[in-house]
Amino acid sequence: MKDTVILVTNNGMGKADLPLGQKLIGKYFELLALHTDLPAAIFFYTEGVKLVIDDSPVLGQLKALEAKGVRLIVCSTCLDYFSIANRVQIGIVGGMPDIIEAQMMAEKVITI
Repeated sequence: MKDTVILVTNNGMGKADLPLGQKLIGKYFELLALHTDLPAAIFFYTEGVKLVIDDSPVLGQLKALEAKGVRLIVCSTCLDYFSIANRVQIGIVGGMPDIIEAQMMAEKVITI
């Protein structure tokens, strides 16, 4: 999956209530980290940026992925929009050019 990027656009997984959506994305990241074939990067934008801040319930799972070499890129425009840039706990703050470049280089793009 090294040629795969994942786009996280929600503060959880799917369109479920927040607690369920966050539980699902937590389990997704946990199981993903168990694989030997990991994505090249995970991008967080729109509501997805809320998963990398200080009160996120999935920081542990994201730290495990980052420790295994998965790049975590967070949208600076989105952080500014929600006024949470100072609360980022993990990943690299980037922008739309980073997202576009990764999409163009990827063989597969998964949006969750």
